[in-house]
Amino acid sequence: MAESTSLLFNPRTYDPAHFDPETRRLLRATVDWFEARGKRRLIQDYRSRVWLADFLEFAAKEELFATFLTPASAAAGDGDRRWDTARIAALNEIFGFYGLDYWYAWQVTVLGLGPVWQSDNADARERAAGLLAQGEVFAFGLSERTHGADIYSTDMLLEPDADVPGGFRATGSKYYIGNGNAAGLVSVFGRRTDVEGPDGYVFFAADSRHPAYHLRKNVVDSSKFVSEFHLEDYPVAPADVLHTGRAAFDAALNTVNVGKFNLCTASIGICEHAMYEAVTHATNRVLYGRPVTAFPHVRRELTDAYVRLVGMKLFSDRAVDYFRSAGPDDRRYLLFNPMTKMKVTTEGEKVIDLMWDVIAAKGFEKDTYFAQAAVEIRGLPKLEGTVHVNLALILKFLRNHLLDPVDHPPVPTRLDAADDAFLFRQGPARGLGSVRFHDWRTAFDAYAEVPNVARFREQADALCAFVETSAPDEEQSRDLDLLLAVGQLFALVVHGQLILEQARLTGLDEELLDELFAVLVRDFSAHAADLHGKDSATEAQQEWALGAVRRPVVDTARSTRIWERVEALAGAYEMAP
Repeated sequence: MAESTSLLFNPRTYDPAHFDPETRRLLRATVDWFEARGKRRLIQDYRSRVWLADFLEFAAKEELFATFLTPASAAAGDGDRRWDTARIAALNEIFGFYGLDYWYAWQVTVLGLGPVWQSDNADARERAAGLLAQGEVFAFGLSERTHGADIYSTDMLLEPDADVPGGFRATGSKYYIGNGNAAGLVSVFGRRTDVEGPDGYVFFAADSRHPAYHLRKNVVDSSKFVSEFHLEDYPVAPADVLHTGRAAFDAALNTVNVGKFNLCTASIGICEHAMYEAVTHATNRVLYGRPVTAFPHVRRELTDAYVRLVGMKLFSDRAVDYFRSAGPDDRRYLLFNPMTKMKVTTEGEKVIDLMWDVIAAKGFEKDTYFAQAAVEIRGLPKLEGTVHVNLALILKFLRNHLLDPVDHPPVPTRLDAADDAFLFRQGPARGLGSVRFHDWRTAFDAYAEVPNVARFREQADALCAFVETSAPDEEQSRDLDLLLAVGQLFALVVHGQLILEQARLTGLDEELLDELFAVLVRDFSAHAADLHGKDSATEAQQEWALGAVRRPVVDTARSTRIWERVEALAGAYEMAP
């Protein structure tokens, strides 16, 4: 049992000993708070849609958000406070494991802080640090009802205030703003009425308790307070201005870069809790005189779900290292970040669907975590940009990554207690075409003897040939439907690369890796078949697509042994009542 459960988060055995003592204490205290609360109360709160006041009271008492979300530059010498992506990822996973409502209050606090920590406004930074220390939450006022997150078209208007030099009066509405009901500071994006073009953008700090801040409603039926609010003649003092001009635009995109990463580990946490429930139920369920798990299709679905979840964890853990090691001359994280958002979260949907096919009606029952997991897992691919937006972003890196590698110093595992300061000085949000990558083949070469890694490598090499000989022409490049199919193929190569890098760093056994890559081979073949059927696919592209289809290397004994690991999850964890 230990071998299979050690790859998954298990509150019964969780001990994050790889972190410093205070991080370890806070992560364990968070787990203990949820466990003491119990499953019945957790589900009751989810279904009654109550605001998370008691959770936020716990977080304030422990100074959880303040410790994890105050960068060292604003920590006033407190050595435990830093922006450390490794431990932030660990907390995301815990919140996802117990409920996305808790994660959401934390996530939008991350987003709300982004423009502040990128700002040179010392007063605003000091104010934010003080609010965090008091246990306040934050909000990110970017989206609008009419325009969504199209920041080029914001209708939040700032008129110069004749009575306050350098000040403004802000009027306008924001929509889909998490924590908008309670945020001590809301980072709001708008534009000046007296300046045209990009120079007119402004990011400013607002207070949800101010009389000119009008909370209209929660736009979702959930404990998550996803607000609509309206500012009417809201006074914006010079001390409230975080960014102006192009810097405000860059702050918006760079904040999303930071916050987007949190979606992958939240998805992992959801899947882990659901998997314990699903495997335990299936193992104890008898149909037609046989345990459900005796049926071959059930074993296949649960095994596929398990190895996909392992792949999600391997990819996300390795992406942390590139995030933390990023700098002006190494921006590889700009590819791996939308990958975590697009690929890992959609893998999470597949994991839940596979398990749901097995447990069927049980997945609807009101006393299960699975019932909420099946709903919540859908949200993560749709937050911080849709899958399609992030897939289109990933495509910008395709040619450089596949065909034009450069030498980069090896990136080590990054679990050190360091402050990830670069995330708040990313600079202009452009120049993606100049980002260069190390050779993806190296990770595959290290596992060339693993049958399904070798089989997938054939497909990855075929994709390189496609880019060189059959890439979409100028006219096809306007067909986003076709381009997204190509993007899915590319994403699989990047996904496999980081999985292999993390497998090497952690000593993952090759048998599990072989089973995982059998799934990836099938996925690549399915996306190739999808490309073949696209309306605008040329004859050469159709021929390539069929030629890229591969059958995984079948090893019944291997699959049986991996199934035994999955079966060992039955009863390994159940939340206290």
